[in-house]
Amino acid sequence: MSNYYKTKTIRTYVSDGTGAPKVQTKTVTIGGPGGSSIGFTPSSDFGDFGNFGSRGFDDFGGQFKIDFGDSFGGKGFGFDIGNKGGSRPSGGGSRSYVIGGGDADPGRRTGGSTIKVVAPPTDPDPQPKLAGRPTRVLKKNPFVGLKFQNPDEIRAQCLREGILFEDPEFPCVDSSIFFSRSPPRPFEWKRPHEICDNPQWISQGASRFDVRQGELGDCWLLAAVASLTCNPKLFENVVDSRQTFTENYCGLFKFKFWHQGEWQEVVVDDRLPTYRNQLVFMHSTEKNEFWSALLEKAYAKLMGSYESLKGGSTSEAMEDFTGGVTEMFDLQKAPPNLLNIMLKANERGSLMGCSIDADPGRVEAELANGLIMGHAYSVTSVVLADIKTARVKGQIPLVRVRNPWGNGSEWKGAWSDGSREWSLLTEDEKQEHGITFSDDGEFWMSFQDFTANFQKLEICNLGPDSLDEEDLSNKKKWECFKEHGAWIKRVNAGGCRNYLDTFWTNPQFRMTLTDVDDDDNDDMCTAIVAVLQKDRRKKRKEGLDLLTIGFVIYKLEDPNCGPLDMKFFKYNPSVAKSPTFINMREICGRFKLPPGSYAIVPSTFEPHYEGEFLIRIFTEKANVSGDEDSNMPRHGEGKEIDEQTSLDDDVYVTPERFPQRAAAAPGKDAAFTAQKVAPASNHPQAKNAPKQKYERTEPTDQERAQADALKQSFKRIAGEDMEIDAYELQEVLNTVFTKEFPFPGFGVDTCRSMVAMHDGDLSGKLGYDEFKDLWEDLRRWKGVFKEFDKDKSGNLSSYELRNALNHVGFHISNRTFKSLVMRYSNKNGQIDFGDFIMCTIRLKTMLTSFRGHDPQNTGFAPYDIDSFIQTTMYS
Repeated sequence: MSNYYKTKTIRTYVSDGTGAPKVQTKTVTIGGPGGSSIGFTPSSDFGDFGNFGSRGFDDFGGQFKIDFGDSFGGKGFGFDIGNKGGSRPSGGGSRSYVIGGGDADPGRRTGGSTIKVVAPPTDPDPQPKLAGRPTRVLKKNPFVGLKFQNPDEIRAQCLREGILFEDPEFPCVDSSIFFSRSPPRPFEWKRPHEICDNPQWISQGASRFDVRQGELGDCWLLAAVASLTCNPKLFENVVDSRQTFTENYCGLFKFKFWHQGEWQEVVVDDRLPTYRNQLVFMHSTEKNEFWSALLEKAYAKLMGSYESLKGGSTSEAMEDFTGGVTEMFDLQKAPPNLLNIMLKANERGSLMGCSIDADPGRVEAELANGLIMGHAYSVTSVVLADIKTARVKGQIPLVRVRNPWGNGSEWKGAWSDGSREWSLLTEDEKQEHGITFSDDGEFWMSFQDFTANFQKLEICNLGPDSLDEEDLSNKKKWECFKEHGAWIKRVNAGGCRNYLDTFWTNPQFRMTLTDVDDDDNDDMCTAIVAVLQKDRRKKRKEGLDLLTIGFVIYKLEDPNCGPLDMKFFKYNPSVAKSPTFINMREICGRFKLPPGSYAIVPSTFEPHYEGEFLIRIFTEKANVSGDEDSNMPRHGEGKEIDEQTSLDDDVYVTPERFPQRAAAAPGKDAAFTAQKVAPASNHPQAKNAPKQKYERTEPTDQERAQADALKQSFKRIAGEDMEIDAYELQEVLNTVFTKEFPFPGFGVDTCRSMVAMHDGDLSGKLGYDEFKDLWEDLRRWKGVFKEFDKDKSGNLSSYELRNALNHVGFHISNRTFKSLVMRYSNKNGQIDFGDFIMCTIRLKTMLTSFRGHDPQNTGFAPYDIDSFIQTTMYS
């Protein structure tokens, strides 16, 4: 380390990762009196930069320290660079940073802080990316750092430095509590040892009585937490009871949640919102127990804020605690075997919740029977109790329910606390079922009263194998397939079947069932389909809420078909669909279907709503069909239906026209309705109609006249060499097309692309023969544009672009289709004639070039850099 108070020359090594770093030299004046210094202490030899680009700073390391001297208040900066080193913070008000290196400890604090620079995450992203171009995904995800908070590394660093962890990803600020307003009073963030003496992580075992609601309207979460405590194995997976406030304590606690298809570990510090030294939100009955309060904080971090937890369905949290799938039951239309379902769910340890629909005019109104409307309850037990008296003998089904408020707001009817019905049970029977009476929010009801007074039941099965309703000894193996997708405005946000013109554009997923269920006399296969919309709670701060979603299932005659078009949905009724379209996070349905291939179409209720989703398909049988290397779909396969981008020059198909057919029988496929959303108009369906193919159309008299006019114009403009450039081509074409279409004419860039399409020798000109080929293409493309421009506005809907391109020989994959829509449609999803022609020209140019580099049609083409640039830039 050297002292400075003068001008010095500093060399800076800069590398772009592709070779040895360059050396930049800069002259600076550093510091002032009083020990100003700058220095670097390497941890390895910097003499050889030959392999620097392979691993960046991981290859080298050391400590770089700058102290500015007394004239700057004695401040400074210290950097640990690479070599997988931990930070060595500088003293005297300095701050320390870790740059590069694989194992540096994350976290940040004031004074002597540590910051880790990390690579972006690899979350499943349903939207395609272009290699080499920046993406907005990371910028839009404020929780990108969650995956990189390693609790072991953070704890080790905190213990080494003697500090308590403060979470930079969920800071103790008002915006972590409320995103829409300021707190009603000043909350103070405190650690447990600042709230009470001898804080405990879990005091005398975790219990459903540990969970009490605070000032936040998240009773749905509390109901799920109470149910979680009833299953020790599940509880341990989420909470980890080995954590403590004594051994290796550093203010850090961790939890594990199932988050949109993957298990995610969430780290939080133990600072909690308080008012007058009392916890404000979820807390335990025991004042010195803190697992439940910190669980709520971790879940709030995952969802964006405490306020994001207001209002919801118990099924959301139950799934996030288990990774299971939730089935919903309308108790007013309960299946005849509901009791059996609940008994087996209770034995398996499935989580259950129930509720009564809210009164629109009141918030959590209490009924005369003691139950609360619009409030989430936990179902903590279902038993068959033996009744033995002198006159009565038998069994009665009882349901134990808990109000997360944990107070005296309980059921007041038969089998309530201290009611006379309990005299029918012996003391041994009560003890066997854990029956006690106190004002703790927990109460018993008969199964009959339960189904008569509650309206909704949610059962979260603990995994695919727990979905079987057969005998518990019959352990069947369920297979789960999941796929991430998205509804994108202008591309595939088509709405439900009521909107036939756009419904067919929704994402479509193939499901193949090959073998019938074991012991199924009807030769049917069981499938459970669940569609979960992603990140909607996090987006509440953006003014977004849950979408109204559902799905429909159709039978496929061709298991290898490409995306289904509007004609298919017009003439084919669905074979199954979601129970309803509803604004919940997930919609789930169980179906029995004959073996075969099916298309699952998830959608929002109305078109043009954007959102990402996860689709899960559970099937009873594993893959038993076909050869592993064949192209046949596998059993239960959930991949999105797609086609390969290609060009068929020899086929020209005009839009197919079908004769009028009778509508489907009433009730076959009625219009969809959605809860809280008004139904749209009905579209009758007809039976499947055979596809028809038409030959290339002959030119019309108008087109012949146009061709003659163009020929004369070409000869007049081209001159003796009979060649024209892009500017001359623009003049020739616009004299004709501006009379036929309401558009300002082809721009010079479009005409350059027309020339490039037929200009293999890079002359920049077209001869007459090439011009005739161009005119033939334009004639066909113009005819298709007119066919799909149904309102004669001079524009195509972006949803119709794929169909229009198909009719002139282009086959477009889902990824390519999205890029075309983003490039050639306006913000209203309209594509004018000029942009349509530009799109077809460039597609043909690119595909023709690709075919020339891929003569074997392998789908891969070798390009050197110059060929690639020529193909992309001169098109």
